[in-house]
Amino acid sequence: MSEKVLVLASNSFSGAWFVDHCLTKGAEVVGISRSPEAPAVFLPYITNARRERFRFFQMDLNHHMAEIVSLIKEVQPDYIVDYAGQGMVAQSWDQPQQWFQTNVLSKVILHEELRSLGCLRKYVRFSTPEVYGNTAGDVAETAPFNPSTPYAVSHAAIDMSLLAYHRQYEFPVALTRATNVFGPHQQLYRIIPRSMLYASTGRKLELDGGGHSIRNFVFIEDVCEAVWEVMCHAPAGEVYHVASEEWLSIRDLVGRICTVTGVEFDDFVEITADRPGKDRAYFLQKDKIERELDWKSTTTLDEGLSRTLEWVTEELDEIRELPLDYVHKP
Repeated sequence: MSEKVLVLASNSFSGAWFVDHCLTKGAEVVGISRSPEAPAVFLPYITNARRERFRFFQMDLNHHMAEIVSLIKEVQPDYIVDYAGQGMVAQSWDQPQQWFQTNVLSKVILHEELRSLGCLRKYVRFSTPEVYGNTAGDVAETAPFNPSTPYAVSHAAIDMSLLAYHRQYEFPVALTRATNVFGPHQQLYRIIPRSMLYASTGRKLELDGGGHSIRNFVFIEDVCEAVWEVMCHAPAGEVYHVASEEWLSIRDLVGRICTVTGVEFDDFVEITADRPGKDRAYFLQKDKIERELDWKSTTTLDEGLSRTLEWVTEELDEIRELPLDYVHKP
């Protein structure tokens, strides 16, 4: 019998790719997101040969908790993988209460319902390294939290709540904290697809603060395999970092995109003010997942950029007509 996997936020970039990954592995998948299914150009599972094994439900954690809990009890999933939550760092300063409502309060209500669900073998939460704040040196999974924004504070809070549930109730949770995930089908307000789209259509790119923040970019298919390994094999109560081999500044990243798209950096980029509370850098230690779960990223940054540019080029006529900016949904 195949695994039953329920994916929260199956419309998100990482969630949609994980649906595709699970289908390829032979699992039965149920997806829940608060919006209708995204346009096909953002859904990698649309072309999966096993797509008939996927069911989608439009439900909102803040407004349809009873329906979500009822569905989960009906499905009886072996695993729940949680990508849900209010994203976006800068915007979290505008209405922080909404980040805490979705990312903390609604999640606590859900977890309280789930802790008596006898079928659940693992609950995997897809967290963020921004819980550590601005750091110096390599950061281990045991590093203290020092979040810099309401977004990061809310993620730190629910991470701590889940680990407390594990200690108190043996709730079968494991957490992943991945660096910047990228690849084909990503939302256009993210730096890599936006840079490629703008370079392909002759628009200037605004570069926050000159792009001096240091980041790590890990290809989405590698991340999906990491989450699958954590889901299937990680002990409950553990946290794993997911990262690739290369760290670079956002400025250098955009420079590489300029090279592969054939535009001049100085003509393409316009320097703008930095975002409030943005962390300058976080360097994650990743040896734990490599050692314990035998996972390692296999796609280089250049290979991932090439595949993403191929998607942008193939879908250019469609994606250039789609909204480019993040639209906040309370």
